[in-house]
Amino acid sequence: MSSRFDNERVVLGGPADNAAVLFELEDVWLRRGGRDVLAGLTAHIPAGATSVVGPSGSGKSTLLRLLNRLADPDRGTVAYRGRSLLDHDVLELRREVSLVPQLPALLEGTVGTNLEYAARLAGKDGDGSRCLHLAGLDRTFAQRDVGKLSVGEQQRAMLARALVQSPRVLLLDEPTSALDEVARDAVEEALQGLRGERDLSLVLVTHDPAQARRLGDWVVRVERGKAVDAGRAADVLVA
Repeated sequence: MSSRFDNERVVLGGPADNAAVLFELEDVWLRRGGRDVLAGLTAHIPAGATSVVGPSGSGKSTLLRLLNRLADPDRGTVAYRGRSLLDHDVLELRREVSLVPQLPALLEGTVGTNLEYAARLAGKDGDGSRCLHLAGLDRTFAQRDVGKLSVGEQQRAMLARALVQSPRVLLLDEPTSALDEVARDAVEEALQGLRGERDLSLVLVTHDPAQARRLGDWVVRVERGKAVDAGRAADVLVA
């Protein structure tokens, strides 16, 4: 498939309009299990909402993990706000750039204990009730046992747990892949609401172009470990 990157670097590297560049990935390679998961990937991700879209196995989730150093590249550079990730303290970076994984990973106990634990880790006095509301849950969920939540409720509890740390960037790895349509719509509504409530950027990995259009202003399309296109969602993802 042809790439606009070959002849038009501004499309590949330039942010949407005048948005600040959050992340810059330059010639990034990462090899796992005898194969190149990322193979010379170059892309810029602007502030706002970016969808990283592509087929399964294309390297999307690996790219996301690079952004808060849950993985490091074998070669190439990754920068956050103009500064190499290697120059950031890892714990401070992860408080500012928070990952919500594809599968819920809550601690045993109540939703409230999970929020309190996350706030303590970040040294924050997070407003748990407010974060639950932003994630689409009412305050009574603080008393709910996480083992008795539906998958959709667990996903939103994970979102609330990330928010209580007051991140500047949320990394979301297929946040609705295990959900039915009703739960998916609820999570998407919560994510869209966050952008109006907080000065928060989102980087969303999805295999679903329709979801990428709904949630992202900017899109990076990844195939076989390379970024093959980037630009405004309406330009990259033609219905």
